[in-house]
Amino acid sequence: MLVVAKAQSTRHTVEGLMKRAAPTLTYHEDMPADSFAAWQKQMSEAMARIMKHPEAEVMPPVKALERRRDGYTIEKWISYPVDSAGVAFYVLIPDTLRGGALQAPAVMCIPGFGQTKELLAGERRGNYSLEGEPEAEPGKSAMALHFVRKGLVAVAVDNPSCGELSDDGYADYVASSRFLLELGWSYLGLTSWQDKVVLDWMKTHPQIRPDRIIVSGFSLGTEPLMVMGLLDPSIHAFVYNDFLCRTRERALTMNKPGENGARPFPNNIEHLIPDFLTTFDFPDIVAALAPRPVICTEGGMDRDFRIISDAFAKAGAPDAFTYYHYAKYADPSARVALEEMPSGIDRDEFFRLANVDPPHHYFKTEWVMPWLDALLADD
Repeated sequence: MLVVAKAQSTRHTVEGLMKRAAPTLTYHEDMPADSFAAWQKQMSEAMARIMKHPEAEVMPPVKALERRRDGYTIEKWISYPVDSAGVAFYVLIPDTLRGGALQAPAVMCIPGFGQTKELLAGERRGNYSLEGEPEAEPGKSAMALHFVRKGLVAVAVDNPSCGELSDDGYADYVASSRFLLELGWSYLGLTSWQDKVVLDWMKTHPQIRPDRIIVSGFSLGTEPLMVMGLLDPSIHAFVYNDFLCRTRERALTMNKPGENGARPFPNNIEHLIPDFLTTFDFPDIVAALAPRPVICTEGGMDRDFRIISDAFAKAGAPDAFTYYHYAKYADPSARVALEEMPSGIDRDEFFRLANVDPPHHYFKTEWVMPWLDALLADD
């Protein structure tokens, strides 16, 4: 008897493939404490394999210009991470270090999607020559400006395809990411490599304490933060300014068809990295940063914060992990307590269940600056 099977959509098929490809290095709370260091090593080795950073010798950055500002100096430098192609970044040095005899902690500041190093530094949009006055009202997004006013050296970078790295003013994330994927690389691989070149240079700067370098990422910028955190154990601490979630779970559950039958995809092309989600996910990476201090400022699922807290406890630093929720979800009774996201939800429902308040997504100076004061109190 001939049995006629029902055909299935390719979307259904590939979702099934992803469901069966469970991440190989997922952190579990039942992991023995004496296995934690070995797991961290595996995480670092896997990240290095996936990011595919070049092994070529890099030309040293060159200072292009400097300008005096109220209370600090801003310098523009050009680094050369790939094919001698220049990548600009800013270095903000507080007046307390003028003369070069002193050192201070430093922060690498990485912007979010569509943001620029000018925004982070409190400079006018597109003012790459730093002529004239800075922005009159920089706001909370100017994290580099906030840090230098705290007496730290602040380094502000652009993400690839944005700001001074855009295509004649057009932010070509799609084209750049596609070419990189065709080359067997990724947008995050390039981003983290560009940032790592600057980070390595920061350790040689005469006014920066190499043992007190902090990496601060906003939104998209948290991704290179996590990469560098796994690859560079010398980084002192991390500011993770975004909500925390499991991207793989987001992809597999945020699949409710729209009116036209189309199902959403959770992330744009610049977030796609071959082998990433079959190896680990964001909470695993943050857990692997222990025992170094980490602050997460925009919440997520309590489930994920519980496992990260467990990892920090196993690493002997239970107080080194700090997290806050959006104000809307600060009260535990306002949060949804889930161990697993339901399938068949849309973006709005995902954000609600993940305790995320998108309109209030901004750099949380109200949490970061007091945390920074406590972190550096004994320095």
